[in-house]
Amino acid sequence: MKKHVSIRVQGRVQGVWYRANAEQKARQEGIHGFVQNNPDGSVSIEAEGSPEALDTFLDWCRRGPLLARVDDVQVLEGPLVGYATFEQRR
Repeated sequence: MKKHVSIRVQGRVQGVWYRANAEQKARQEGIHGFVQNNPDGSVSIEAEGSPEALDTFLDWCRRGPLLARVDDVQVLEGPLVGYATFEQRR
């Protein structure tokens, strides 16, 4: 059974390879959706996958890559969209 979550990550998460690393981690976990930068400096992620894969991915989102500083992660569950892959958006 798949779940959908909308994630907003705040902190120093732009210009530190957060999106590229999030894409890599999502693909490792079999998660579909996308990651994108927001004008306010945060990052948004739409993710769909098994509850276990999403838990692992969310744990990673709370840490981020080596150069990131994650201050806050907000997660909202929503209806499935049916993404076919995981991609970076601008």
